[in-house]
Amino acid sequence: MDHQPKSDALFAQARQIDLRTHRVVNDLLVGRYRSAFRGRGLEFDQVREYSPGDDVRAIDWNVTAREGRPYVKTFVEERALTLMLAVDVSGSQDFGSTATPKRQLAAELASVLALAGTRTHDRVGLILFSDRIEKVVPPRRGRNHAGRVVQEILGVEPAGRGTDIAQGVEVAATAAVKHGILIVVSDFELGGAPEHRKARLDAMQRVLLNASLRHDVVAVRVRDPRESQLVDVGVIAVEDAETGEVVELDTSSRRVRERYAELAAARADEVTQALRAARTDLVEVNPESGYLQPLVQFFAERRRRASR
Repeated sequence: MDHQPKSDALFAQARQIDLRTHRVVNDLLVGRYRSAFRGRGLEFDQVREYSPGDDVRAIDWNVTAREGRPYVKTFVEERALTLMLAVDVSGSQDFGSTATPKRQLAAELASVLALAGTRTHDRVGLILFSDRIEKVVPPRRGRNHAGRVVQEILGVEPAGRGTDIAQGVEVAATAAVKHGILIVVSDFELGGAPEHRKARLDAMQRVLLNASLRHDVVAVRVRDPRESQLVDVGVIAVEDAETGEVVELDTSSRRVRERYAELAAARADEVTQALRAARTDLVEVNPESGYLQPLVQFFAERRRRASR
């Protein structure tokens, strides 16, 4: 079978995202990303002539003696960071009540983060997961590698429908050997019976907490407003995208709509509490408002916390 047309289409999509987000990444996100996620320590940069006000402790005495005038060593931040993107590609990501389905929003968001990371000279890796690991892209540097990450996100055809966030996080955390940044992009809809959901939630919390001991861990929750609110359109069949279970709901009943909203809010709050207990930052995005403003606000908050 000839896969060339599909490859060409994916390349074109990735190129379109790159062009569309070029200004956003370069002008708005790169500097904020760099200051939000700082490296650990300093590394030697160069030696230059001493200027009034320089710290005398930085004088390089060997060069000073050789040149006959004072020289100082300068240092730059040692980043050597790895950005691992763990992106949920389970069945619930296909939902979309707007022109931008959750999967597309998650793909563009992850792509923008990958581009920001590579333009800050960080190594970027990718884990695509559902109820299994769908794809692993080892971390590397460079714009060409960022393009590959984008194409992998756009082109994935997942074999699984369910969600195992714990497994995705565990693989991503292991791939970033040294201190790194781990960003989990998901709707955090775990699906299934309450007891199964509780087990998955506990596993997710445990793995995220372990990951936070070595990495900066961030959860980006992609939610569609219609997932938490029903519109009065009469009797509808609602299918769980991950389990296939179908339930009929009478949306004309205010009681049904209110109960649906209560259950959705309770599930979202369970996830929020689990993330908080796991020392994981949370960023909320949705197709209506997009991802740019939430990211800018989050990076600003990270920078403020780091300066305290």
